[in-house]
Amino acid sequence: MITVHHLENSRSQRILWLLEELGAQYRVKRYQRDPETGLAPQSLHKVHPLGKSPVVTDGDDTVAESGAIIEYLVGRYGADSGLRPAEGTPERLRYTYWLHYAEGSAMPPLLLSLVFRKMPEAPMPFFVRPVVKGIAAKVQSSFIRPQLELHLDFMEGELAGRPWFAGESFTAADIQLSFPLEAAGAAGLLGAARPRLEDFVARIAARPAYQRALKKGGPYSLKF
Repeated sequence: MITVHHLENSRSQRILWLLEELGAQYRVKRYQRDPETGLAPQSLHKVHPLGKSPVVTDGDDTVAESGAIIEYLVGRYGADSGLRPAEGTPERLRYTYWLHYAEGSAMPPLLLSLVFRKMPEAPMPFFVRPVVKGIAAKVQSSFIRPQLELHLDFMEGELAGRPWFAGESFTAADIQLSFPLEAAGAAGLLGAARPRLEDFVARIAARPAYQRALKKGGPYSLKF
C-alpha cells in the first residue's frame, strides 16, 4: 500500500492529486507544521533523514522529492494513464522539461521572495529593522521580482499555442507545475496580466481528481 506522508499546505498536496488521477489505492499520514516556525515536525525525520514532505513509502521503497515521486508513481502505476507522453515524441521532451523546471527554475524565486518578505518581521533590535527592511526591499526589486516576472511571462507564453504544458493533453507535468503557479497566484502575480496562467490554475482546480485530493489532504492554503 502506498503511504503519502502529507504535510499540510505543502507540495505533497499535488502527490495526492496525482494518485487520484491515477486511480491508485493509497493512504494519507498527516503532519502538522510547527505553529511558531511553520516548519515540518521532527517526526518526519523518522521517514526520511531530511524531514521534509512529500515522502512516499510503498512497500520497502521510500521516495522523496516531488519530481522523483511523480516519475516513480507514473512509471509504476500509470503506464496506461496518459499522464506521461510516449517516448520519442516532442510532447515527451516537453513533459520532461516541465517536470524538472517546476522545482529547478520556477520555485527558487518564489521561495526567495517569501524569505525576503518575512525578513523584516523577524525578531531583531529596533534600530536594525530599518536597515534589514531596506536591504530586503532592494533585493526584491533588483533581483527577485525581475526573475519572477521573467519566469511567469515565459510560462504564460508557452501556453499560447497549447492548453497544457506538454501539449494538447493533460499530463503529470501539469500537476508538478501546479504548486509554483498556485503560489504565484497566492502572491498576486497572475490575474489579468497573465490570463493563460490564471485560466490554467482555474482549470486544474476544477478537475474532479483535484477536488478529491483536497478532501483527502485537508485544508490547503498557500501564503506567498
